[in-house]
Amino acid sequence: MKQSDEQLQKIETLTLKHYNQNAEAFWAGTQDHDVTQNYAAFLGHFPVNKQLDILDLGCGPGRDVRYFKSLGHRPVGLDGSEVFCNMARAYTGCRILQQTFLSLDLPDSAFDGIFANASLFHVPSQELPRVLNQLHASLRSGGVLFLSNPRGDGEGWHGQRYGHFMQIDTSESYLTNAGFEILDFYYRPEGKPLHEQPWLAIVAKRHSAENVGKE
Repeated sequence: MKQSDEQLQKIETLTLKHYNQNAEAFWAGTQDHDVTQNYAAFLGHFPVNKQLDILDLGCGPGRDVRYFKSLGHRPVGLDGSEVFCNMARAYTGCRILQQTFLSLDLPDSAFDGIFANASLFHVPSQELPRVLNQLHASLRSGGVLFLSNPRGDGEGWHGQRYGHFMQIDTSESYLTNAGFEILDFYYRPEGKPLHEQPWLAIVAKRHSAENVGKE
């Protein structure tokens, strides 16, 4: 069932309100998470020693932006939460864009890679194709998109946050139609049995623009 503009606005407003009101607790709970597997999966598809222009989509307080900066890359953060953006600017000293996922305004061919760790699952299913097309356009030829989201089926409210949960086959369909090719995927946390791995991580590569929207 198609959601109205008013419903989409409510989804975004309430989800961002949750993060604004719980920013410090979120930072305390995620600052020391071990995401080295995700870093390696993302960066492993680039030439060694190449300085990269990276967009951290849904950067939160800036943990991953700061890591990419420490490696000598040129990261830019993006988040819809005003509080997160202020925290990330103070923590990283990097450029942080305050933009919501449903109102992205990104330059074309600006980034070598996009790192979307635990963020894109907040995009409602009907808007996801448009958002992925925008990310595709903002990547340079051969650019890499990393995404890690809680896996599952369906979408809806979970407390004060909205989530769209997908398995690998559904994720692949969205990515393929947006002009991406999946290079690798895996489940997290590493070393656990599948039923104890709620996260699905995907590394995908940008195809040329003329392939977007084709089956």
